[in-house]
Amino acid sequence: MTRKVLIERIQKRRKAVGITYENLAKLTGLSLRTVNRFFAGEDVKLSTVERITSLLGLDFSGNEIVPLETLQKQRANEKALFLASLVQGTSTLEIQGLEKSELQKMIHRFEEELLYGEYRDKLWVA
Repeated sequence: MTRKVLIERIQKRRKAVGITYENLAKLTGLSLRTVNRFFAGEDVKLSTVERITSLLGLDFSGNEIVPLETLQKQRANEKALFLASLVQGTSTLEIQGLEKSELQKMIHRFEEELLYGEYRDKLWVA
């Protein structure tokens, strides 16, 4: 497979996921310059390709290993857990820790909003 074909596959997946270069850089821990260089077809480290493909649910050849819907659900869960931990931390500071069942409901609501609600455009925002 040529580099051009690989980049096209990854670019197609990036667009399907709906993630910007900026957020791709933040979530992979790469610089924006490196991400731009990769998509421009310039030489980058193999670890750069691995970080990008892994985040997008692709293997090293750009083949899907994680279905798009599963990838989005995983991201929504990660982000929902993070948001709930912020709320839980605030509640703990106020000596009003949330019960486990309430916390699970909150996480589920966050996931639903990130996947289907008004915040779905924020799913991949770092």
